[in-house]
Amino acid sequence: MRTPPATIDELARAIRNVPDFPKPGIQFKDITPVLADPRLFSGCIDRLTENLPPGSIDAIVGVDARGFIFAAAAALKLNAGFVPVRKKGKLPYQTHEQSYDLEYGANTIAIHVDAIKPGSRVVLIDDLLATGGTARAAAALLKKVGAEIVAVTFFIELAFLNGREKLKGFPVRSLVVF
Repeated sequence: MRTPPATIDELARAIRNVPDFPKPGIQFKDITPVLADPRLFSGCIDRLTENLPPGSIDAIVGVDARGFIFAAAAALKLNAGFVPVRKKGKLPYQTHEQSYDLEYGANTIAIHVDAIKPGSRVVLIDDLLATGGTARAAAALLKKVGAEIVAVTFFIELAFLNGREKLKGFPVRSLVVF
């Protein structure tokens, strides 16, 4: 007997809320219960990649660090390459960089110069959409290298932080919205 695929409600219920982590006032969304359950993890990847047939995407781009987990699994499922977007200084080869503002300061992300060929069809995946700064910077970096962004997909979205507003013009989808 085949096990039924995980539903969005099951995925949402498996996300553990950890109050006051990493600092007071933050409600951390812990995805490790989803990752620990093969049915839930597989169902999450299935839902992140639905409507994308294997071979239709050249690369799945994952954002450092938890986005790597979902993006790498999605890349395998879609028979696509996996491309990491990391913080500046973490990639060993020549990079393109994109800086962005944070609530208190700034950050820079990078991608290898040869990771994406111009015209490549890519999906950007991350675990969480919060304020949208990192995702917007990653999307801008992909546009800079000539990628065609087919989708920007998140496992979780914190809608009250309005991060989706920073991604106007991109096809954004989130599985679980809080």
